[in-house]
Amino acid sequence: MRKVRVRFAPSPTGALHIGGVRTALYNYLFARHNGGDFILRIEDTDSQRFVPGAEEYIIEALEWCGIKVDEGVGVGGPHAPYRQSERRDIYLKYAMQLVESGNAYYAFDTAEELNALRSACESKGETFSYDAKSRGGLKNSLALPAEEVKRRIDAGEQWVIRFKMPDNENVEMDDIIRGHITINTSTLDDKVLYKSADALPTYHLANIVDDHLMEISHVIRGEEWLPSLPLHFLLYRAFGWTDSQPLFAHLPLLLKPQGQGKLSKRDGDKFGFPVFPLEWHAPDGEVSMGYRESGYLPGAFVNMLALLGWNPGTEQEIFSMEELCNEFSLDKVSKSGARFSPDKAKWFNAQYMRAASDAFLASLLVPQLEAVGIQTSEERAAAAVAIIKERATFPKDLLDLTLYMFRAPESYDEKSVNKFWKAENVGYMKELRELVAGLEVFEKESAEHLVREWIEAGQLPMGKIMNCLRIAIMGIGQGPDIFSICEFIGRDETLRRIDTALASISVE
Repeated sequence: MRKVRVRFAPSPTGALHIGGVRTALYNYLFARHNGGDFILRIEDTDSQRFVPGAEEYIIEALEWCGIKVDEGVGVGGPHAPYRQSERRDIYLKYAMQLVESGNAYYAFDTAEELNALRSACESKGETFSYDAKSRGGLKNSLALPAEEVKRRIDAGEQWVIRFKMPDNENVEMDDIIRGHITINTSTLDDKVLYKSADALPTYHLANIVDDHLMEISHVIRGEEWLPSLPLHFLLYRAFGWTDSQPLFAHLPLLLKPQGQGKLSKRDGDKFGFPVFPLEWHAPDGEVSMGYRESGYLPGAFVNMLALLGWNPGTEQEIFSMEELCNEFSLDKVSKSGARFSPDKAKWFNAQYMRAASDAFLASLLVPQLEAVGIQTSEERAAAAVAIIKERATFPKDLLDLTLYMFRAPESYDEKSVNKFWKAENVGYMKELRELVAGLEVFEKESAEHLVREWIEAGQLPMGKIMNCLRIAIMGIGQGPDIFSICEFIGRDETLRRIDTALASISVE
């Protein structure tokens, strides 16, 4: 059985969109599930769109997500080099092979001449296409005498090699996700495969040649490449590689939160959420948000992305990377687009914050405390986050949720005070203070038991008393278990805060 080998082949033209990350993730999960290899190839043949720093960004983004490259850029391997710009000498040979076999031809038409033809067609309400109907009247080796073709090439005239699309043929194809597809070649044009101007192939030739030479078994890529599938099928046939050509799977689009149209950077800018895995600093100085810098944990980000287009067929939503590798299969990937939800992304992160170890969260909290002048140990920080982690969505929430544990409130929430800090409740607070002061062992269970027993025996208003205690200890009227907080700050600090509140909060 053929070994599974898949590739992620982005172009270094800017920041990696989360749709691209999902493509990489699905390739990675498929490879791991099937004991195969995940290859990173950089397709940088479009030199005009190359953006400095983009390749490094792609590699760093994959590393942050935990997507490990088995072979490719930054790792090496038996099929090196893995940057297409470093493989340029390979492609001309294969382009010439297609010309010699009659499956491709030279074309000398200039950009200006082709633009004039397009304009002329548009003026008549028509669309120009370089295809079987028009190629005979254009400047190419199918229409020009062989001597003229040789003269132009020898004179150094610029040329391109175009694929000779068969005329009026049904191309029968199978896609793992889309099923059987039939396309008639009369709807397709003669794509450029190679350009003498920069001695580089176009995507169509380079990816076919590289996938063949790198023994790729499955091409898992975005839906936007589906219109290119007939050409790629025909290229494999033209090269005589049909028996070894990969299987194809075209993934559904990531859609806007409203559900219509492809998710774009503009949507993120408009609604305030990232569409890139990492913060991106564009060459023009523009800075775009990243999930990492916005406080998303990599596991949460990956988990969220995995379920945008793939359904495990169960109610389970939280998956570790190992579980995703075990469960993933292409037959559970949807054909229809997946709507991105910023709120669901936050929900995933909250789940991962709750599941994170106290020690890990403490390592995030300590620097935040130090930034506001509070020194504490990792152990004490871990005890604090254990109390509030259920309420945190992002690491930055940890400081706000724990600050009152390390620093007594300097003010009190006005709304809570107006609602609960009444004369009769203040009297209860004084009694409560004496109860707490008399406890021999001051811990959560004993303090809570004593206070509740006192309230029930006197048939006192528990809600009002608990809210007043919360105001005194935290400065606000809501939060986690108040007795857990009292145990954390200790008896002396608990009494001190009650005394401060009694002395400083006026009673109407």
